[in-house]
Amino acid sequence: MTAGNDLGPVTVFGPDFPFPFDDWLAHPAGLGSVPADRHGAEVAIVGAGIAGLIAGYELMKLGLRPVIFESGQLGGRLRSQPFEGADGIVAELGGMRFPESSTAFWHYANRVGVESRPFPNPLTAAAGSTVIDLEGETFYAETLADLPAMFREVADAWAAALAEGADFTALQAALRARDVKRLKEIWDPLVAQWDERTFYDFVASSSAFRALPFRHREVFGQVGFGTGGWDSDFPNSMLEILRVVLTGCDENQRFVVGGVERVPQGLWRRSPDRLVHWPRGTSLASLHGGAPRPGVARIARHAGGKFAVTDRWGRTQSFDAVVATCQSWLLTTAIDCEESLFSQPMWMALDRTRYMQSSKTFVMVDRPFWKDKDPATGRDRMSMTLTDRLTRGTYLFDNGPDRPGVICLTYSWMSDALKMLPHPVEKRVELALSALAKIYPDVAIRDHIIGDPITVSWESDPNFLGAFKGALPGHYRYNHRMYGHFMQDDLPPEQRGIFLAGDDVSWTPAWVEGAVQTALNAVWGVMTHFGGQTEPGNPGPGDLYAEIGPVRLPD
Repeated sequence: MTAGNDLGPVTVFGPDFPFPFDDWLAHPAGLGSVPADRHGAEVAIVGAGIAGLIAGYELMKLGLRPVIFESGQLGGRLRSQPFEGADGIVAELGGMRFPESSTAFWHYANRVGVESRPFPNPLTAAAGSTVIDLEGETFYAETLADLPAMFREVADAWAAALAEGADFTALQAALRARDVKRLKEIWDPLVAQWDERTFYDFVASSSAFRALPFRHREVFGQVGFGTGGWDSDFPNSMLEILRVVLTGCDENQRFVVGGVERVPQGLWRRSPDRLVHWPRGTSLASLHGGAPRPGVARIARHAGGKFAVTDRWGRTQSFDAVVATCQSWLLTTAIDCEESLFSQPMWMALDRTRYMQSSKTFVMVDRPFWKDKDPATGRDRMSMTLTDRLTRGTYLFDNGPDRPGVICLTYSWMSDALKMLPHPVEKRVELALSALAKIYPDVAIRDHIIGDPITVSWESDPNFLGAFKGALPGHYRYNHRMYGHFMQDDLPPEQRGIFLAGDDVSWTPAWVEGAVQTALNAVWGVMTHFGGQTEPGNPGPGDLYAEIGPVRLPD
């Protein structure tokens, strides 16, 4: 983790905690071990999303017995809903684009053997073509160079703002080199500088954008950069946006063929090559008799210090440790969680988590008709579309010339998502088709629709209450408390043994890598809680946390 002569790829290496999770996972010595007399000890895992399944998978490999509780669907927000009667044709209701920089996630995705391809983001070769529709004016492009000069001015102004406000080139070079000292020298002062300031403040106060008309900021918010418009994130702390662009989360993204739910399902059924204590062929599925336990209703302490976990049907079981991967609000709304398990400052952090709303609506179509050429213009009949209309983002998924295609008619956030919230799926489809008809008046999308549409509003799901965390200015201290909770030596005994994980605990909410990395933090925490340790030459996150952990802001 020191500077080298050659810069490596951009990965989700920090910047708050620049620990090489991918190297820790790939090391031939393994993650560590627990004493033989603790083999078979049971650990409750609340939630069967990717964080819970990775925690369970790795703890099983160490010889512990994970007991996974799930109140909804295995996979959490890695949810791929199949269209009825169509083999392998899915709507990705949660995570659907996965950056190549998410190296710990791809470690597990590769283990279960999924296939991926480039995601059809705007102005990428995978999209083929892009249409930007703003204030009733439509622009067709295959690359940024095809758009009017104003769009290039916006892109250049954003790059200049990053250089001015975050020393971006030097910062990313340090990340590529995995130069921890240099990375923290640049990043840590930025935490204090930008935690209490918004994304919009960063943009509007930059010299580059101040030199341009307001229209440029408006266009930046509507169609943005990378994957699309960012105006929904304008109220967020600028630190969250810096992390996204620094670590390459908004570029070089991939789509999992057949649905990303294959990754959590694969981990559930996979028997690891290296197992301690358990017989060869053991998997999470086999340890659970084929299905997770019901959802958790209560978490408390037994008089003897163990955890009493009660499921929704009233069955209570004792555990030596708990990993809570559910969204943090559920610990005060859906689960009766004994208050003494966390400090009052930690409860403040958990309750102050702010979730973003998100809505998607999908239809299956008979074929990828959008690739037909308009005889008058020679252009694609329809394109990946960014607009200020109700749909905001429309994505086109080609499953092959002889197979049905999928259109994500509308992918929207916050206030745009709330506009869809009261409506049933048929009304959502009609609203989206009406908006798209204004952009593509000669394209009869509805003539190609087959099967029933699929939709989601994550804020209406009682198991989620929102899509993911979107930290507001001033939330860094809360995030620091939650992320570092796996370091428990300084906690009073009554607060030890329960560990937090999930993307809303991470520094990179909305990206699967954050869920993976916090799950691995929890694995280290549970391992050491049981008296275990990492392997020589392969230190874990907790071994290095005091040395390279996140900067602490004064309370």
